[in-house]
Amino acid sequence: MSDRITADFRFAPWWWEAAPPPEPRMDAPAGAYDHVVIGSGFTGVAAALHLARGGRSVALLDAERIGAGASRRNAGFIGRVMKKSFGDIADAKNEAYARKTYQELHAAYEGVFALAEAEGIACHATRCGRFIGATAPGHRVYLDADLARLKTALGHDFETLAPERQREAIASDHYHGGVVIPDSGSIHPGLLHQGLLDRAIKAGVAAFGETPVTELHEDEERVRVLTPKGEIVAREVVLATNGYTQHPGWYKRRLVPFRAFMATTEPLDPALLDELIPQGRTIIDSNTNIDFFRRAPDAPRLVFGGATAENLADEAAIVARMRKIMLKVFPQLGDVRLSHVWDGYCAGTFDMKPHVGQRGRVHYALGYNFAGVALGCRFGKRITDRILGNELAPSVFDGTAFPTMPLYTGRPWFIGAAMRYFAWRDASLAKRWDKTAQKVAQRAA
Repeated sequence: MSDRITADFRFAPWWWEAAPPPEPRMDAPAGAYDHVVIGSGFTGVAAALHLARGGRSVALLDAERIGAGASRRNAGFIGRVMKKSFGDIADAKNEAYARKTYQELHAAYEGVFALAEAEGIACHATRCGRFIGATAPGHRVYLDADLARLKTALGHDFETLAPERQREAIASDHYHGGVVIPDSGSIHPGLLHQGLLDRAIKAGVAAFGETPVTELHEDEERVRVLTPKGEIVAREVVLATNGYTQHPGWYKRRLVPFRAFMATTEPLDPALLDELIPQGRTIIDSNTNIDFFRRAPDAPRLVFGGATAENLADEAAIVARMRKIMLKVFPQLGDVRLSHVWDGYCAGTFDMKPHVGQRGRVHYALGYNFAGVALGCRFGKRITDRILGNELAPSVFDGTAFPTMPLYTGRPWFIGAAMRYFAWRDASLAKRWDKTAQKVAQRAA
């Protein structure tokens, strides 16, 4: 493996070079707080920050170091997307519901930029645009049709690139054209999280890493939170653990944790990076289980990932798989070594929809389905507004049915079958829209 990695190779996120998760405090939490927030990602730290500014005493707990989970491990893409497209939602329910869903996704997307600006957090927030590479000709036709519906409904712009124009967006012949979303964005996720954490602690939040919650006991007046460092009594609890949810029971039974993988290259010639991604956009493909690429915002490196939910046994296996993804799209990088690879957990749901709500004295935001940066920040504020008694605008994600399946306990034994189903669905979609494109071309002729 030595010829594939740098001499200073690390099995850790690239983002931790600029924003390593802080070392845990040595003291123990106090015996009582107004609120305990479990999980210190974007949702948890946003909720803790706003609660503290609302005059409440808050303990922020995490089983690992604060921020060591997905919030400082993700790709830092900011968009107004879900796994279910606008058209999928409109066809399954109705167009009015789809409009409300994507209006809220747009508000969450805008909210990230507004939050970073309002808090003065330097996190390389930019509206760089996104290229979605079509992995089959039919996928390009489908993307064009779906985004046209979204543009008609909400005015969100896009541009379709035919295969002969693909190199305007990416120096690769792997795709069959694609679409450009001109205003999608990106951030440095580690710096955004560190900025929010700094402000939360300044507001009075007591943040305790390496403090797992082992049990929750709720009655009509309080919640008892048990940890190895002692018991805490709180008026209410915020549960924001997403893919790292460990407690058996109602919440874990509704989440499907996915292991995800990412990598960063050694420093590249800036001219080469300009060639690989000419407009500096983020790159994803059109599959359900995506591969993705971006330029690092703070160094001349390529950051990328994919292979979600694959069973990769060790660092060597992850390095090999990440290089395979890189060379599939950019074969010209055959001599490039990797400086960082890492993994982490996100969480899906059985309806492929994020959920925010309340059960008794526990408020939760879970199941982001890979849309956790923007919605996490938004849901953390929404939970705070509910707790503080502020007026809440309607949300399509709030208080809706949160499904599970019979006999499921939180261990996703069916992941392999699910990934095969997604691959089959992607292939079926390509065939169906290939036929549509052929019929349109025949009518035009």
